[in-house]
Amino acid sequence: MSANDGKPKRTIRRWSDSEIALLRERYPDEDTVELAKTLGRLPDRVIKKACLMGIGKSDAYQKARYEKMRAGGLPKQFLPGAIPWNKGISYHAQGRSVEHQFQPGHRPKNWLPIGSERWTKRYLERKVTDTGDTAHDFRLVHHLVWEEAGRGSVPATHALVFRDGNRRNMDLDNLELVSREDLMRRNSCHNYGPEIARLCQLVGAINRKINNVTKLTKPKATS
Repeated sequence: MSANDGKPKRTIRRWSDSEIALLRERYPDEDTVELAKTLGRLPDRVIKKACLMGIGKSDAYQKARYEKMRAGGLPKQFLPGAIPWNKGISYHAQGRSVEHQFQPGHRPKNWLPIGSERWTKRYLERKVTDTGDTAHDFRLVHHLVWEEAGRGSVPATHALVFRDGNRRNMDLDNLELVSREDLMRRNSCHNYGPEIARLCQLVGAINRKINNVTKLTKPKATS
């Protein structure tokens, strides 16, 4: 049974030579929506094809459109060089909206003081600063142990791993600095024997087959 049985087959409508010639001739000086109606295509498809062909709107068309916009013939837009009416004006909340604003010194419910620790992504982190930027306020504890021992910071080309595999064992002797390349070799399935390596290869082949079938059966949008 075919993968498309029971579903309407969708095909891509190719551009004919006459359509390309029409697009090349009329796109620079004609409204895209109207041209799309003439071609029987969606405006975004017309724009995409024009971009691929290196065709843009002419200076005359852009100027005419700008003048029409200034005269109010197009939806309201910001004109080049326009200054917003509220530039330089401070906003002052009115009514009861003041009651629902964050007050100076406000802290969210999940706020933690400096020195607090948390587990995330299977690693223990400690809060070392309170800037409000969580990604920088928390540091990996085993990295802190390594740095406090005078070993320096962990470079981006290396990883700090646990010798015994226990991420809760923060002893300095249990920490080892290895290159990303060496870490990849250690984690390779070939380190576990030919049977495990063959199993990993089969799993990869199955996943690729599933992805290929999914791509073939996924409905494609028509232009």
